[in-house]
Amino acid sequence: QVQLVESGGGLVQAGGSLRLSCAASGRTFASYAMGWFRQAPGKEREFVAALTWSGDNTYYTPSVKGRFTISRDNSKNTGYLQMNSLKPDDTAVYYCAAKLFGRTAITSVADFRSWGQGTQVTVSS
Repeated sequence: QVQLVESGGGLVQAGGSLRLSCAASGRTFASYAMGWFRQAPGKEREFVAALTWSGDNTYYTPSVKGRFTISRDNSKNTGYLQMNSLKPDDTAVYYCAAKLFGRTAITSVADFRSWGQGTQVTVSS
């Protein structure tokens, strides 16, 4: 299994930006699809964005499309989620996840076996 550690969360005003990072260790990160999920208080964990292991396809939940960008730097074993035009509804704990050779089934919680501990993102109005 790959180990994942998120960072970059914080408090930001509506309309602001944050970049989350997901540092991977333990396995060859380049072989893993990467996903970002979030969980707000009292709600289930939901899909935000995903990137195939080969880097040739991305997926976004409709509410973040055009505002968030998922990317990776395999040389640094790190994935990223750039979040722009943040809204109060984006407030949640954000988790990164990884799936070995993930290509298509990478948009639900059940698709991933490796998870980070989460980082809090709070957007004030």
